[in-house]
Amino acid sequence: MPVKNKKKNLVIVESPTKAKTISRFLTVDYFVEASYGHVRDLPKSKLGIDIENDFKPQYIIIRKNQKQLTKLKKIAEKSSEIILATDEDREGEAIAWHLKETLLNNNLSDKNIKRIAFHEITESAIKNALLNPRDINMNLVFSQQARRILDRLVGYLLSPFLWKKIFHGLSAGRVQSAALHLIVERENERKKFQPEEYWTISADFLTGSKKCFCAHLYKINEKVLGKFDIKKQKDAEEIVDKLKKADFIINKIEEKLTQKNPLPPFITSTLQQEAWKKLHFSAKQTMLLAQKLYEGIDFGKGPTGLITYMRTDSVNLSEESLNKAKEVIINQFSEKYYNRRQFINKSRLAQEAHEAIRPTDPNILPEKIKGRVDNKLYKLYTLIWQRFIASQMAPAQIKKLLIDIKAKNDDDVFFLKTIGSQLIFDGFLKVYPIKFEENELPPLQENQKLLVKKVVPLQHFTEPPPRYSEASLIKTLEDYGIGRPSTYATIISILKERRYVELDENKKFIPTEIGILVDDILTQHFPQIIDIGFTAKIEEDLDKIADGKINWQDVIREFYLPFKENLDKKYIEVAKNTIEEKTNEKCELCGAEMVIKYGRYGKFLACSNFPKCKNTKSLMNNNNHLTELKCPKCNDGYIVIRKTKKGRIFYGCSRYPECNYASWTKPESQLEKNKE
Repeated sequence: MPVKNKKKNLVIVESPTKAKTISRFLTVDYFVEASYGHVRDLPKSKLGIDIENDFKPQYIIIRKNQKQLTKLKKIAEKSSEIILATDEDREGEAIAWHLKETLLNNNLSDKNIKRIAFHEITESAIKNALLNPRDINMNLVFSQQARRILDRLVGYLLSPFLWKKIFHGLSAGRVQSAALHLIVERENERKKFQPEEYWTISADFLTGSKKCFCAHLYKINEKVLGKFDIKKQKDAEEIVDKLKKADFIINKIEEKLTQKNPLPPFITSTLQQEAWKKLHFSAKQTMLLAQKLYEGIDFGKGPTGLITYMRTDSVNLSEESLNKAKEVIINQFSEKYYNRRQFINKSRLAQEAHEAIRPTDPNILPEKIKGRVDNKLYKLYTLIWQRFIASQMAPAQIKKLLIDIKAKNDDDVFFLKTIGSQLIFDGFLKVYPIKFEENELPPLQENQKLLVKKVVPLQHFTEPPPRYSEASLIKTLEDYGIGRPSTYATIISILKERRYVELDENKKFIPTEIGILVDDILTQHFPQIIDIGFTAKIEEDLDKIADGKINWQDVIREFYLPFKENLDKKYIEVAKNTIEEKTNEKCELCGAEMVIKYGRYGKFLACSNFPKCKNTKSLMNNNNHLTELKCPKCNDGYIVIRKTKKGRIFYGCSRYPECNYASWTKPESQLEKNKE
């Protein structure tokens, strides 16, 4: 018989969805409640860090969570145990610690508070965690706290410098500034880029079977051709003329059987990259959807956690998941498709969680949730399921034929090559298709004479380095060691929200005028903030704090002292050197000269007699990007880059509707016209 008035246990997680899913696996002896994320943080109204007292943070209760926290305290008072079940990374550990500190202030005994962690929300994972509670890992808490304090110091101390230098409302972030610098640098590289011409030569051949195939010139006599060895059309045409008079035979045929292995299961960064490439989901959208899949989706059986924790940089897989994958692959495809693999973490930073992102139960095939959940959730789950299952499948088998062709005329010997490829066994490609083109060649033999159908010179120009997409920016940040799995989406969101970057017609990042200006100022005055190596070193130091190898105050002190000394010097300079551009236009209110200043949406005209005269004029229209080109029609406005409803770019006058100039092509500046 149940004991009357028996106290229950209180389990606290971050979100109500997670609470609802977990409550399915627990008995009536448990309350499961949500904290709604962090319950304490630094105050927004001030720095909130006692610099003189070893950088002690001054935490306050987050106002929007005060009501829920009061509720938690009341339930905690009548509970026998408080079980903190927040996520298993640094952020989750910090939330657990803040909850503990807050509840202890409510006169609850320390021994009644336990910490559990799990990387998937399944019945077995929850029950196993309850049997194995642990202490809060203070090293992880200190690492999260150090990151928060460093970001606050940069944001609250450096941003006002930008306000004085440019305009109020700008922000500088420790990691976002380094990411912005990458985007601006890439744009500068593109502007400086000079296309270089080069030529290649290909030939089409007919065989006895009347089938045609193509080969490319790669060697003349003993010289293997480099990319730029044929630079001019004249040189290419001379070679073509010689080839047209040559006799062609197959010099050598080499057959190879190659394997293409599957990629590891997803980690946070690769999930964001692939979701962008295959599904066109932003990093932020991907993480929001993944959070829902992790916390629990109801597709007819009650809330079910469909994937493991989505913030991880580990490719490790549990024995249980490997056994389940084997079962699914053999049942769905046959035993020849199965190939067990355990992947090794290449990243020295793989520590945020214990496993890769995978389905909690691979037997829940994507088809089982199709039509029962939001289509975007279905697509993302399918991608995660496919990547995990593919990682345990046999390699694809590809037969390759390397054909070497020899061509002789009276003066030279030419060598051409082509590669035929044929898929012999699809293996993992059956589940996770990747770009692969078969090139089946006609039957060929060594010493076989070939009939040339045509020889073609092909002109090429080198391309500028591409702008960053979300996927390539995340990969670059990861490669440099900037940010962590939980921060990539936030970094990109901040850059967009601050209007430091925008997307071009191909959805690639292009820095705005304000973004370029902010980067220029930071590069000039605070080069360490945008330095990739310096930012990566801080991330490494944060990892060392998490490992208990260094003291968190030492890391902050090493950063703060030189940063503050430099900042104080720059504040003295900034009063003498604000950014504005002179114009010939007069203020119609007071007659003073109008100057071009910067605002949230770019440039605008303001009276130089400010604050006595507060007259301003817009140089922007509809929040579009302003160029420095004068309008060729009215010569008063500036050219603005606008977009149609379908996203196509066109150029118009900033004085619209007074001036209705519009063009699909960018107008030339007067200087460019004079050069001609």
